[in-house]
Amino acid sequence: MMLVLGRRTGEQIVIGDDVELVVVSVRGDRVKLGFRAPQDVAIHREEVYKRAREEQDSIQANPTSPAKRPVSTAVA
Repeated sequence: MMLVLGRRTGEQIVIGDDVELVVVSVRGDRVKLGFRAPQDVAIHREEVYKRAREEQDSIQANPTSPAKRPVSTAVA
């Protein structure tokens, strides 16, 4: 299900108690959106989110051995 809302430049949509979406500008078929949210709320473009998820899934599916620590050459 998807809720579709019309908004004009400068108007806002409130999501829950903590997230605000603001229509910053509309030019042709391009819309600029601004978000106000707590720092612990992740907001990503879809393509960035999908790429990060794919990388995380790949890491989990193919774990590598832990990196070896460099040998210290310091003399006490």
